[in-house]
Amino acid sequence: MRYPITALAAAVSLATGNPLAAEVVEQDRSGFITKDEAVVSATPKEVWLALITPSTWWNASHTWSGDSANLTLRPQAGGCFCERIPETEEEDRITLEGSVEHMRVVQSYPEAALRMTGGLGPLQSEAVNGVLTIAISQVDDGTRIVWEYHVAGRMRYEMDVISKAVDGVMTEQLNGLASLLGRLDEPAEEAPEEAGEADGAIEPEAVIDEEAGGEGPSVEDAFGDLSDEG
Repeated sequence: MRYPITALAAAVSLATGNPLAAEVVEQDRSGFITKDEAVVSATPKEVWLALITPSTWWNASHTWSGDSANLTLRPQAGGCFCERIPETEEEDRITLEGSVEHMRVVQSYPEAALRMTGGLGPLQSEAVNGVLTIAISQVDDGTRIVWEYHVAGRMRYEMDVISKAVDGVMTEQLNGLASLLGRLDEPAEEAPEEAGEADGAIEPEAVIDEEAGGEGPSVEDAFGDLSDEG
């Protein structure tokens, strides 16, 4: 299969070079870029098939429904990385099924590169654009996965706080995928727990409370603290 030169060059530039540590590689007032990589004992095809099945490796604590089994990803331009919100039975009613679009596919080259756009987690409520590029390349002892998330736009968070929190979540997801496939390199240290507690950040699990029968707080309760910019 032949890929357009520009797309192939982008994938190669991400998937080669010196090993990268999980980190926020760029940050300014307009946004930030996080980057991480892993080497796994799997073929590019095996990596691709696992990548497009997020239900097998995405951490359930970073879903809105609390269950990774509700995640799907259609690896075609315009395809959705989506989550089903199941209906729940309550004493006096049965709620209707819902859904969440986490990201949208804009570029898909099987076994080479996947690019999606969207604001993940608490970024969904902000006027930002996020671009997640995942590059796959074969190396001597396995397959390298490079994971870059570029976020830009206006957001109601302290940039240095939210960038570290997002970097920690991105690293956690890549570690999940790499562990599933058999990681060969040394995984990056997990971000401190407090890094995920950005000032005003909304954790997905806070929106839907399983112990409360799935009802969760109202939209105003869930996002109200973001209305105060001071």
